[in-house]
Amino acid sequence: MRDQGIEQNDIAEADLRTRRGVFRAVAFRDPVDGHEHMALVRGAVRGREDVLVRTHSECMTGDIFAATRCECGDQLGAALDAIVREGAGVLVYLRGHEGRGIGLVAKVRTHILQDDQGLDTVDSATVIGLPVDVRDYGPAARVLRYLDVRSVRLMSNNPAKVSALESYGVEVAARVPLLVPVSDDNVRYLTAKRDRLGHDLPQLDPLDPLDSLGGTTVGEVRR
Repeated sequence: MRDQGIEQNDIAEADLRTRRGVFRAVAFRDPVDGHEHMALVRGAVRGREDVLVRTHSECMTGDIFAATRCECGDQLGAALDAIVREGAGVLVYLRGHEGRGIGLVAKVRTHILQDDQGLDTVDSATVIGLPVDVRDYGPAARVLRYLDVRSVRLMSNNPAKVSALESYGVEVAARVPLLVPVSDDNVRYLTAKRDRLGHDLPQLDPLDPLDSLGGTTVGEVRR
């Protein structure tokens, strides 16, 4: 897919000191969707292949307020921890992806239907006329191109995300599972993601134990 790049005056970089150490914060305004996104870069990634990468969709309830309905906040932390262990990698935080792209207000409305009527994350959107998933990963591809990342090992349980990035010319060398323990709060959500959205979530099978958050008995899925 032919794609335009990010203009230099739409990018700003600075060191970001965090509890996990220092990252390079690359803030950018995407030329297509107009949102301001952030790439957190650890170590040397320019010109490298097989860079550990997470493209993380904005989730205010999970990422900021630690909601337990979804696994978003846990995955965000686990991805950053994995990048620190690796010594190099990129986390692209994508805004405008709230509720798989339907927005914060609409997402909270779907929560009402899930709580009151027992609908899952898919049906609670479609029953009120909303799409299931309208996220676009073009901004992630554009910033990875700006960073001169040659190929990625993508931390994701969603095979469709691999295809989405590849459609923008990102070479995905492997998919790295990023599994979160099942709890009473998230089991319905995770089950719907597995059964309705095609996510690879073996921890829902009691025969597949998790070693720890972000580290499991499941290995990388090489491309």
